[in-house]
Amino acid sequence: MKKIKKGDEVVVITGKDKGRKGRVLKVFSNGKLLVQNINMVKKHQKGNPQAGIQGGIIEMEAPIQASNVMLYNPEIGKGDRVGFRLLEDGRKVRYFKSNNEVIDA
Repeated sequence: MKKIKKGDEVVVITGKDKGRKGRVLKVFSNGKLLVQNINMVKKHQKGNPQAGIQGGIIEMEAPIQASNVMLYNPEIGKGDRVGFRLLEDGRKVRYFKSNNEVIDA
């Protein structure tokens, strides 16, 4: 089980986008994340008339290292550390370390 999953709200803690929030779009196996409107880069794209792709400079999200983000805790209004806990029924869930609130209930 990973500490950050697709669909989670995260806060960037270091780098050029420090302090910005975004939703995780994709989690890669190499420890990187694709976060909505974070780490935007300009890419020179070649056009392809057969596929209907227009050429030019497009702006897109680039992957960011998972260690550079923290899960956003709406209770305290900032990033928070995440731990794992087993419930009585045997399920493994994530929880915020600051206020012991379960994330995946």
